[in-house]
Amino acid sequence: MEKELAVELMGGKQFVKLKSELQEMNPADIAFLVEELNSDGEIGEKELILMYRILPKELAAEAFTYMDSDTQMTLINAFSDRELRYVLDELYIDDTVDIIEEMPANVVSRILRNTDNDTRKQINQLLNYPKDSAGSVMTTEFVYLKKELTVSEAFEQIRKIGLVKETVYTCYVTENRRLLGIVTVLDMLVADSDTAVEDIMETNVISVNTHDDREYVARTMSKYDFAAIPVVDNENRIVGIVTFDDAMDVLQEENTEDFAKMAAVVPAEDSYFKTSVWSHAKSRIPWLLILMLSATLTGMISARFEPQIAVIPMLVSFMPMVMGTGGNCGSQSSTLIIRGMAIDEIRLRDFFKVVFKELRIALICAAVLSVVNGLRVLITYKDPALALVIGLSLIGTVVIAKLVGAMLPMGAKALRLDPAIMANPLITTVVDSCSLLIYFTIATNILSGRL
Repeated sequence: MEKELAVELMGGKQFVKLKSELQEMNPADIAFLVEELNSDGEIGEKELILMYRILPKELAAEAFTYMDSDTQMTLINAFSDRELRYVLDELYIDDTVDIIEEMPANVVSRILRNTDNDTRKQINQLLNYPKDSAGSVMTTEFVYLKKELTVSEAFEQIRKIGLVKETVYTCYVTENRRLLGIVTVLDMLVADSDTAVEDIMETNVISVNTHDDREYVARTMSKYDFAAIPVVDNENRIVGIVTFDDAMDVLQEENTEDFAKMAAVVPAEDSYFKTSVWSHAKSRIPWLLILMLSATLTGMISARFEPQIAVIPMLVSFMPMVMGTGGNCGSQSSTLIIRGMAIDEIRLRDFFKVVFKELRIALICAAVLSVVNGLRVLITYKDPALALVIGLSLIGTVVIAKLVGAMLPMGAKALRLDPAIMANPLITTVVDSCSLLIYFTIATNILSGRL
């Protein structure tokens, strides 16, 4: 449903038709529609709450999980305790924890006050895990079976508890909470009803620890195409599972953070529009200051060769081309290396292999660029010496830029820093200085007769 139709139906008090239209929509689409209407100011807070309340309870609760924190807080403040309890009862534990982490203290207190003791205990357990750990993104709502159960008994258990579990497709076989194996619904469907679960379960289980980095968990799931992965403690007791939707959220957050770092911006917690102008400025200024001050090195190099520039002013006209080519080459290499390390395609042990490969790539690129530019200068200025200077400068610049672009991210990884910080802005600054040194050194030596 288009938001214009929603506004029209809401304004005309055609609530029956509005309800009918909303019921045909996916919960995620409903959440997006409500957020859009709320952020655009096309409906007021009262209309927003009314729109939510006309939804069937189950659909409303499911749509609630897809809404942003601002819309959720607006609705929570408007809910009666009874409405809030119903919504919380319909939410999975990990979704409740996600909501709590985004809410102010007074809203958190009200949420916890309207949950039962068991749920509150599970919430507190998840909140106690480190922020970026597997424990912080897992859910404790999963299906576990005893190994002695037959297939028919297992299905009977799934029927009883399946509706309140995050997923039922993969079931976890345990003994005293220790993870013994996994069995899928498909495995049980094709097995005889009197077959024991232990006879068909997979014992070679890939799991993660509660304190493993959440990005590692997400990439492990991506590597093995898991819909869910078990999370165990140090004694191999299963304490929860991470599902693919949470893994996708983790990867999205991590990618967003990497993009920010690659653009020399301190990562922000909120989205672009939710972040204030002042916060945006604060996140950008530190790196801008660092890059600005580091760029003074380029100015110092230019000043060092000022006498040469005064004698041959034409040297200045080629500086942007040489520096720009170096920056572009360095950015190409750094982007590919950072990407390769992010997906575990490139590791620290591959350092010399990467350097050797980038060196060969650099020589090929340098040869093409130097020949093309050398010929261009020769044809335009009829000056073989100047053409030679430009050609050799480009060879040196491209080779250095490619190697710097490859080595700096890997060096950052070795120092346990995020390789993304060694991205375009910083590498360009480093390469600019190297490019000028190479350029003026070659020019000084080849054109010494004119200086």
